[in-house]
Amino acid sequence: MGGPVVVGTDGSASSLDAVAEAAREARRRAADLRVVHAFVQPELRIPLSSPPLVCTDADMRALTDPLMARAVERARAVAPQVEVSRAVVAGDALTVLEKQSRTAQLVVVGSRGTGTFTRLLVGSTGVDLAAHARCPVLVLRGTYDATGPVLVGVDGSPAAGDAVAFAFQEAALRGTGLVALHAWTTWNVPVPPPPQDPATPYAYGPGMLERDEERLLAEALAGCAERYPQVPVERRLVHSATREALVAASRNTQLLVVGARGRGGFTGMLLGSVSQAVLHHAHCPVAVARPPSPPR
Repeated sequence: MGGPVVVGTDGSASSLDAVAEAAREARRRAADLRVVHAFVQPELRIPLSSPPLVCTDADMRALTDPLMARAVERARAVAPQVEVSRAVVAGDALTVLEKQSRTAQLVVVGSRGTGTFTRLLVGSTGVDLAAHARCPVLVLRGTYDATGPVLVGVDGSPAAGDAVAFAFQEAALRGTGLVALHAWTTWNVPVPPPPQDPATPYAYGPGMLERDEERLLAEALAGCAERYPQVPVERRLVHSATREALVAASRNTQLLVVGARGRGGFTGMLLGSVSQAVLHHAHCPVAVARPPSPPR
């Protein structure tokens, strides 16, 4: 797999929980763990006529050393065999973690940090990072059920293919099963091309649409199922809206995996509406899978 597991921390309880989960991920993957804190100059209410306030290296160390020490201690308590490094980087969290993701195999963040908008279901860093990172992003939210399966959303799109591959890998690393859920309605299935013969009815016959969706689900899983024969797979075909089906199924699961973009909606968006919805409403941690991007 290559590269370290990277986790962002800001000293909040959510970020320390993310550190613990990142340590588990690093242990599963036999990878190093890098704990990263994005440091921004503190904003103080001082008169504009006052000289600019400059934070020296000594000041920065005094502010960040206790925070980083707590994070490293939490990681080593969870996975003492994992090699842990730490980095304090000047910049906003999204920019810093996006750059870290270019050499990481996974980035882990908490669902809520120390930001201003505490009423948000998921902090902006988690959502924005899921849209811009160069590797899979795991957002720690909801509850963690160590006995449940890994759940993956499947819709036949290329992004869902990335999600399926990542979900199989996670299920194998965790020693658990996989639930592959494909939710469909007559509104979210692509319209078939018109028939060559004008006399042929341009419509699905009874049961044809559901059989097509069953075939789509089977084909989406075929390659990875052969690669991971030790992972038991439950195929779940649901006649429902995708967002509602995934959120409901995320109860009692270890992890929900989705792709960054699905087969519908506005293709120019970096993060699809289903991915955003589960980041805000799922009952378990959510991983947004995406393939590594070439350097800019």
